[in-house]
Amino acid sequence: MIEKTYNVGIYCRLSNDDERDGESVSIENQKLLLQRYVREQGWNEIDVYIDDGYSGTNFQRPGVQRLIADAKAKRINVILVKDLSRFGRNYIEFGQYTDYLFPSIGCRFIALNNGIDTMRNDGSTDVMCFLNLFNEFYSRDTSKKVKAVKKACAENGKYMGTHPPYGYKRDPQDKHHFIIDEETAPLVRRMFAMRASGTPFRKIATTLNDEGIQPPGELYYQRQGRANPRRVNHLWNESTVKVMLRNEAYIGNMVQGKCGTLSYKSKKLVCKPKEEWIRVEGTHEPIISREVWDTVAAIDQKRVRKSDTADGIKSIFTGLVYCADCGFKMRNQVERFTYKDGTPGRYSSFICGNYSRSGKKACTIHTIYEDVLKQLVLADIREKAQYAEYDRERLLTQIIRMKDKELHSRTASYEQELKAASARVSELERLMQNLYEDKCTGVVPQTVFQTLMKKYEMERAQKAAAIPELERKVRAQMENRHDAGQWAEIIRRYTEITDLDETILFELVDRIEVGEAQKCGKTRIQDVKVFYRYVGCVDDALAQERREAV
Repeated sequence: MIEKTYNVGIYCRLSNDDERDGESVSIENQKLLLQRYVREQGWNEIDVYIDDGYSGTNFQRPGVQRLIADAKAKRINVILVKDLSRFGRNYIEFGQYTDYLFPSIGCRFIALNNGIDTMRNDGSTDVMCFLNLFNEFYSRDTSKKVKAVKKACAENGKYMGTHPPYGYKRDPQDKHHFIIDEETAPLVRRMFAMRASGTPFRKIATTLNDEGIQPPGELYYQRQGRANPRRVNHLWNESTVKVMLRNEAYIGNMVQGKCGTLSYKSKKLVCKPKEEWIRVEGTHEPIISREVWDTVAAIDQKRVRKSDTADGIKSIFTGLVYCADCGFKMRNQVERFTYKDGTPGRYSSFICGNYSRSGKKACTIHTIYEDVLKQLVLADIREKAQYAEYDRERLLTQIIRMKDKELHSRTASYEQELKAASARVSELERLMQNLYEDKCTGVVPQTVFQTLMKKYEMERAQKAAAIPELERKVRAQMENRHDAGQWAEIIRRYTEITDLDETILFELVDRIEVGEAQKCGKTRIQDVKVFYRYVGCVDDALAQERREAV
């Protein structure tokens, strides 16, 4: 009888999700233990397959894949591991290998510490499925504990990411805390200032590239003293700028938990809804002020896009001017002409976008020249700034009264809609239950039951879908009390302003509404309302005060 030759492949694995029992589970100790066993049995050691730092929850590991490839190629016919958990902690995939693949290719599997040997018929393999299941439970439990610890740290404002945002660095005294990087923070402030003046994301990226400024990835690897191994163009791009300018870390807030894995078995990241994000305010020193952040956020909400013009001059009011009657954004148009002396001239004006697109049936022209608009807005800002400077308390009292009145009116309307929708959903559910009972007792025929049930279900689904949005509006109205004091502190700086630019406009103004011009004799009268950020139209508050005084 010819004695069979055993060619052994030794497999060792260690990862952060496994319990590290001192030196007893180290890769080297696993290897020495298994090699000694191979020598005692008089077998041939063919190779050692190692996966260090890989989770056992999936089998897409380089070491185990090479091991299986060699087993299929008949290079080895024995797989030796310290225990079952070293080979893997996925119950289903583990069984596919030990119950189907290895027997089909004539490969023997041995888990030394568990006493498992697929060649023996002493019943040792009968408990293997239970041990594998326990190993998977262990991995699942470990995953839950790790996630719970990370979530608790994030809720306490500790940074759990790998690299701090551009403009910050880790605190040497606390790796979970940020301190400002004085080398890169000025560039962050400059980028926010550019965006606050209405500069598009792509233009910001182009400017930085033209100046030869290194993007965050390149700077990181340069500081590490090595080349960037990723296949990228090593330049700033629109997406990088956009992500940076929407990162609350720059106002001192820590927002984490935006992404997560589907399960402990999958490493694929999925985005979480905003309601599940972990947000902690004031965890570190901000790089930019709250006013600049709010200005940038307001520009994003307005989706300001300034088209290129032939002479390269763009209006500072683009994205801020609206038709007072139809609510459409007003479109900037430029008329060019030549003076008698041959020098070129231009007129810049705004007309209703609805009229421009669809004609008189949609709306009227509402035209206003930019120079006139600039003078009116400048005068209004100076007037409100002087009010805030010299009679601040009186102005704030009127603004707060007006906003409270608007808030109460809108909140009451939303609450009424929410109450009606909730009541109707409850009523429909009751009707559907009664209808089903009538159908079961034979009172309602099957055809009538199906028709009514379909109708009720459609209405119920529509009402139920509307309820979350109404709840959001109610919460928003209760939470969005504009900070009149903050507005007063900002605008009082502009009592002596002599000219307007985009930065001032986006910092102060939310929108400008232009009414249709009316002729009164030879005088052209046109209503222009300036709605300020935080407080809305201050003229309405002052007009209300004058009415009450009369």
